[in-house]
Amino acid sequence: STMSLARVAGPLRQLLRPSPLFSNAARVMSPSFPAAIRMTAMRTMATGPASGGAVSDEMLAKLSKLSTQAIIDGLWVMGWPTSFIEGARSLGKGQKCAGRAVTLRFVPQRPDIGQDKPGGGDSPEYEAFEKCGNNEVLVMASVGPWESVGGDIKFLRLKQRNVGGLVTDGSVRDTDELLNYGFPVFSFSTTPKQGPAAMQPWECNGVIECGGVVVRPGDAIVGDQDGVVVVPAKAVDKVYSIAHGREQIEEIVKEELTKNPGPPGKFYPFMSGKIKVDSPLGKLLATKGITPQNSNQFEGSADW
Repeated sequence: STMSLARVAGPLRQLLRPSPLFSNAARVMSPSFPAAIRMTAMRTMATGPASGGAVSDEMLAKLSKLSTQAIIDGLWVMGWPTSFIEGARSLGKGQKCAGRAVTLRFVPQRPDIGQDKPGGGDSPEYEAFEKCGNNEVLVMASVGPWESVGGDIKFLRLKQRNVGGLVTDGSVRDTDELLNYGFPVFSFSTTPKQGPAAMQPWECNGVIECGGVVVRPGDAIVGDQDGVVVVPAKAVDKVYSIAHGREQIEEIVKEELTKNPGPPGKFYPFMSGKIKVDSPLGKLLATKGITPQNSNQFEGSADW
């Protein structure tokens, strides 16, 4: 009807109106622009997905019972690159964390960066805070180890959100207050410096590099007194299987060496997936019911 057409005519005109975004894109892609700029514009259309998968609460609970060194070993035998976030150390004694990564990337300060990023409560760091809960770990990629990613007032919100942990390759302020907040904090160091003078939060839940390691939103982050490791979501089940089996064997070796003191070289070190059945370690494990039939730690039983 005429009335129905009139009702949609306005929105259609808005939809068909030339967009500055597309007109600018067309201008950039014209032959008059340098080829390098045209290629950069085209490559922005080829970004892969930020997240690599999902890690369940049940798996997080199991990972929380493992040591970071066992997880590192699991990733190593699978051929994954280093997963240790260099420089991120526990702010307080006995702190541990295990949670899904919520990522935040900082960029160096520049006048237009400060002007163009969302301000106030819409700023990327506050977007990230609201995505955090007790099964999430906020991972903040700083522009430098001594730059401050935040302090007591900002991170009060993380306490209110009952965050599972905070990890950064930068530094934090207001150390005493952060310790009083009670959630685990892993950072390069502490500092009295202000962060905004050097950097600005720019992106929430993108793929970041933190402490030399790639972190994707949703990856499992596990931290203890040795440091922090990143478990890719796509590999988490197999990594847990390897690391859990390895820790069981290490407990058996320690128990044996406690009962029969001597050099550990008879049983240790060992590589997951390479234990020989007829070796001293293989024979010891057999007395505990661990064999190639029920463990992936032996030569020929590796399932990765």
